[in-house]
Amino acid sequence: MGGSPLPAPLLRRGREIFGDVFFPRYGMTETYSLGLLLDRQDQHSDGPERLTRRLKSAGKPEPGMECRVVNEQGEDVAWGSGEAGEILLRGPTVCRGYWNLPEETANALRDGWMHTGDMATVDEDGYIYIVDRKKDIIITGGINVYSVEIEQVIATHPAVSMVAVIGVPDEQWGEAIQSCVVLKPGQTTTEEEIIRWCRDRLASYKKPKYVQFLTDMPLSGTGKILKRVLRERYWAGLDRKI
Repeated sequence: MGGSPLPAPLLRRGREIFGDVFFPRYGMTETYSLGLLLDRQDQHSDGPERLTRRLKSAGKPEPGMECRVVNEQGEDVAWGSGEAGEILLRGPTVCRGYWNLPEETANALRDGWMHTGDMATVDEDGYIYIVDRKKDIIITGGINVYSVEIEQVIATHPAVSMVAVIGVPDEQWGEAIQSCVVLKPGQTTTEEEIIRWCRDRLASYKKPKYVQFLTDMPLSGTGKILKRVLRERYWAGLDRKI
């Protein structure tokens, strides 16, 4: 499985129905889709939280791949600290660069490491958890908010089929949190209910300020939600995008 982080409840339900057959993987085209793997032996549907939370994880480096998670100073984040950093990958499948794009190559490949643009944390056992794309981080009132964390919570609402969380312009806070939601057929809910659902499960500053209900989501050819398309209507005509 791949494409985007899978909500833990969906993985748990899939395991209940189909058995121990899932291999969530994280990678990118530039690494020949290799990077991290959540092995079956690391998937625990029951037991202590230290084990069950791994269903939210992207796993550990695959054989032959090296991985670092580094902060803005280029230092490895401490395991179990909760600090988010950018995922760097190095291995024999990492590309040599982008064709006829020397500046992009120099920016992505530094000191032999592929800078993925994906942000993650590392738990005390070395499991890596994707929290956001670096460009998708929402900065509201000077605080970094990771959209994936909010999406994981909203995805557990029984009426929700698909969800994407984006930052929209806000005069007071710079950006406000908005969730874009597609409901399951025949299901109904309200903006207030979605916000309350988040407030009960997240720190108050992480709950959405707005909820937009959509009939479908803009998707890429690989099925990823195109957040830039969702953001365009709100940032159009402004001289900044954050």
